[in-house]
Amino acid sequence: MRRVLPVLFLAAVLGGGASAAGDEVDLPRGDQPPALAIDHFPSRLHAVVWRNWPILPADRIARTVGAEPAQIEALAASMGLPANQPIPDRFKPYFYKTVLRRNWHLLPYDQLLTLLEMDAEELAFLLHEDDFLYSKFGRSKPLCEPVRWRAPSESERRRAAEIRDLVAQRFGDLSSPTGDARFAFIDDLAAPVAATGAGDPVSPSNSAPATGGPRFLYSYFAVYGDPLLDPAVDPYPEGLLQRLAARGVNGVWLHVVLRQLAPGGPDFPEFGKDHERRLANLRRLIERAERHGIKLYLYLNEPRAMPLSFFNDRPDLRGVQENELAALCTSDPRVRDWMRNALTHVFREAPGLGGAFTITASENLTNCASHGRHADCPRCGSRSAAEIIGEVNAVVEQGVHAGDPEAKVIAWDWGWNGHGLAPDHIAQLPRDTWLMSVSEWHLPIERGGVESRIGEYSVSAVGPGPRATEQWKTARDRGLRTVAKVQVNNSWELSATPWLPVPDLVAEHATRLRDAGVDGVMLSWSLGGYPSPNLEVMNRLLTDKTAAAEDVLQQIAVDRYGDAAAPNVRRAWTAFSEAFQEYPYSGATVYRGPQQMGPANLLHAAPTGRASTMIGFPYDDLDGWRGPYPRDVFIQQFDKLAAGWQVGLDRLEAAASVAAPDRRAVVEEDLRLARAAHLHFASTAAQARWIALRDRLSSDDTPETREQIAATLDAEDAFARQLYDLTRADSRIGFEASNAYYYLPLDLVEKTLNVDWMRRRIAER
Repeated sequence: MRRVLPVLFLAAVLGGGASAAGDEVDLPRGDQPPALAIDHFPSRLHAVVWRNWPILPADRIARTVGAEPAQIEALAASMGLPANQPIPDRFKPYFYKTVLRRNWHLLPYDQLLTLLEMDAEELAFLLHEDDFLYSKFGRSKPLCEPVRWRAPSESERRRAAEIRDLVAQRFGDLSSPTGDARFAFIDDLAAPVAATGAGDPVSPSNSAPATGGPRFLYSYFAVYGDPLLDPAVDPYPEGLLQRLAARGVNGVWLHVVLRQLAPGGPDFPEFGKDHERRLANLRRLIERAERHGIKLYLYLNEPRAMPLSFFNDRPDLRGVQENELAALCTSDPRVRDWMRNALTHVFREAPGLGGAFTITASENLTNCASHGRHADCPRCGSRSAAEIIGEVNAVVEQGVHAGDPEAKVIAWDWGWNGHGLAPDHIAQLPRDTWLMSVSEWHLPIERGGVESRIGEYSVSAVGPGPRATEQWKTARDRGLRTVAKVQVNNSWELSATPWLPVPDLVAEHATRLRDAGVDGVMLSWSLGGYPSPNLEVMNRLLTDKTAAAEDVLQQIAVDRYGDAAAPNVRRAWTAFSEAFQEYPYSGATVYRGPQQMGPANLLHAAPTGRASTMIGFPYDDLDGWRGPYPRDVFIQQFDKLAAGWQVGLDRLEAAASVAAPDRRAVVEEDLRLARAAHLHFASTAAQARWIALRDRLSSDDTPETREQIAATLDAEDAFARQLYDLTRADSRIGFEASNAYYYLPLDLVEKTLNVDWMRRRIAER
């Protein structure tokens, strides 16, 4: 089913002058560097077929390149690909990002639109509004020549036959049973579970209703861009709500765009298209969540910047401009009135919402002070950032509480005062708001002899840090309640597995937050919403003020794995937790490193010159990945992490060997995820080592250097093959909600072709 998204932005969202339906749409292009070469395939046509074969039907690929389906099928077979089994269209809202990522360097926009069965307005909206997608892709569309069907040349046929033989030698028959279809986990998590059964996620010991302050998180698989338009794309089905409630979660959140949820009134008549449909779906979701003791919170990043054409007939509302967008200036009372009235409408028409949380200085341009450039606005220039941001939060609080006085309004201090202390901002907040701070921010660490400070998205460093502690104190002195923003399951340190088996670190963090007296906890950002044991550890310790961490860890190990396996599981958790503290954390690493792609990230025989992008394309940008760590230290730290993680794997394997029959499947399932994490860490070290050795070869072409290169390539080859098996067996591996699949099993087969090609290129040097 085609997902229809609102086209309020039209073409002008990111590029140009379209201002009415039917006008030509200019999609964003940036500086358009040349597309990367993909030399391990016979041609770019072969690459298009390979990369889309596990996702899309042959006729769609054929239509994109101007071929007949039989021609595409024959080309696929020539490379050893099995009969086509595309992902069902019902998952299109989830996998379009995966399609874009794997074709970004292959196809121009017009062919991408055909491949995705989208129009330009829809793609423009998604690139801008779906969690900074265009930024993740580097804010630049590579210049790709159209790929058109032509019969393969003799040399291309020979190379395709080589690929077919290599695939057969290394992977056997790719058409053998896959074990777990992509997105199978959605149906698994959507299905309600019984309240009994050994190893069942909902057992009498952990099914008490969630109580206390807000402990809320994001869905493991929600659609981020416009989750309320299509009721078939359910972010919180019954089974997921049941599993989350069983682990002490009492709130979930949803990304929304305010102009899609309420009419715009006389000043903004174009706002509100299809808002009734969205509100009806929102009401149904609220009612279903409440049956499990769970409240729904809205994420507000408002007011969203608009295309320049939006201001053609209202120039006096235009605030700070950035690229093709300009802020709706909140110093104008018409903008504030619209926000206030829209929120009142939403909270009246969707009763029972838990509340909302705001981000007022995010990567998105919103108010004129959101990026610190308010001096450029004639209305805001004489005002302070604290005053402007405080006013936005006040408008939200007024609008929400006019609609529902019981709803919570949580102001997140992300970005305030350059991520420093912000007492002036807190002083501007209304008394009936809660202040949320990232718990671990500014926590000092030392890893590999390098001293630094944590920013955010860290599980390896246990908060709270000094910034959050001071911000919470300032808020309490004003009578405000406080919320800690944490990552419990995973973080951008590694988001390609649903949870990391480091409950010891989670328990320590929970205990410290309990001692700090925070009133609530946000348990995840877009990543980290899986119903895991980590959530249970955090929430049991937060709700039971007298519980000891070790007692909780021991009880959860016994409940989940049984008496026989629990001792080895506890040793494994401790080993994983100790190893993870070797992670060479930096903002550069978590946002730009290759750890999300792991062994699926391709190697390059010569430097690409490409800068890595935010959770998008790592390329070969080692110096962009490593942050403050010297190259050798960065590699050493991932080596240490992988070696320590292997200790945990050994202990978890021992647990599987002694687990009772009715618990063995659970241990083996968690072992599979832990093995996948290990391969991501080990591959990050190997990729960094490859780049360092490749760069060294030009000045140090010795037998020793070549031996090290050969060993590194062998390791990457092995990692890709091992992860292929794990990924085929478990559809969760490689997935994260706001990015969909970073890679698919066939990408790991491609990596082995890429490694083989690197061996040839190095031998020729």
